[in-house]
Amino acid sequence: MFQEKKQFSSHVGIKSRVDVKLWDEFGNLKEERIIHNTVTELGDAHVADAMSDKAEGALGYMGIGTGSGQTSASTGLATALDRNALTSTTQGTGAADNDVVFVGDWAAGDGTGAITEAGIFLGDNNTSMNYYADFSVINKGAADTLKITWTTTYGAS
Repeated sequence: MFQEKKQFSSHVGIKSRVDVKLWDEFGNLKEERIIHNTVTELGDAHVADAMSDKAEGALGYMGIGTGSGQTSASTGLATALDRNALTSTTQGTGAADNDVVFVGDWAAGDGTGAITEAGIFLGDNNTSMNYYADFSVINKGAADTLKITWTTTYGAS
């Protein structure tokens, strides 16, 4: 007698929520945005590399720019303005243990301009972008500070 084997499937996907906050020189919140992002082809490959014996390095930088329109095939920001080492990278706990939270900060005088895009990078260059988001302009003045918290969920939960 033939018995059919059941197949199990997974809904492994990558989704992100990008929280952008801008404060004035006195610490008053001027603007906050919740934005969704694009996972680049490099980002997909980076996850596969991390799951294999390829020993790819950890994501280490976040950049901001003044361009827009990048796609999953893009490797960098359209018009890079500034890039900083990540302030922190942490893994969620409990039910959120498949989340990774990347935080990038820009102090007063750093990354000043009409910001319309952001990305997370493997290296300190504009050619290793794993995640990308574009949005309507956020004007960061010279005295303002900016924090981008990028929560990426790997998998269905």
